[in-house]
Amino acid sequence: MGVVVAEAFSLVDVVLERDGRRVLDGVSDHIHHGMATAVLGASGSGKSTLLRLLNRFEEPTSGEIRLDGRPIGTYDVHELRRRVGLVAQRPTMLTSTIGEEVRLARPELDDEQVRLLLERVALSTMRMDRATSTLSGGEQQRLALARALAVEPEVLLLDEPTSALDDRAAQSVDQVVRSLVSHGLTVVLVSHDLDRVLGLVDRVLVLDEGRLVERGEPGEVRYLS
Repeated sequence: MGVVVAEAFSLVDVVLERDGRRVLDGVSDHIHHGMATAVLGASGSGKSTLLRLLNRFEEPTSGEIRLDGRPIGTYDVHELRRRVGLVAQRPTMLTSTIGEEVRLARPELDDEQVRLLLERVALSTMRMDRATSTLSGGEQQRLALARALAVEPEVLLLDEPTSALDDRAAQSVDQVVRSLVSHGLTVVLVSHDLDRVLGLVDRVLVLDEGRLVERGEPGEVRYLS
């Protein structure tokens, strides 16, 4: 008898319409606790929209999304976003310095705790008083990841987490993701690159023009970027 894995998210016939077009069209599936799931697809297939629905930056037109068996619309949105962190592909810096950014939702963190968070995302050489405005796009993305990890979420949503990084920095982020999952965090990441996620995730969902067309283990799907 196989091991039963608890569901973090359940999606039931989820539809999102925008300007008269179905961005997501009847998506139904499960995202399991303690696993890494990749959402793949071409540009405009609905990948990022699906992530935004999972922590209520958008609301479905119809259908239902549940977190731990409970409709996510019944959660306080601030509670939900502490439990389900989102790192956007082009994150916005909300404070002036690196230290302030990491402490945004947890001002009580001391310097050592901030340093450890920066180390986890390969920013250990950065001074905490460095201005966020001086960071490259890739550095901002990794800082946003540290900011999300600071609140110790149960689920982490990553939108193209390595798209703005060179190969060395991308490998560092991949290692962070593997470590997080090995310690029980649930990760959902968007990518257009199957090869990139092959050794990183446990399960793959493939979207095409808003419809879920494939699902399975990475070696099972036929999707080509």
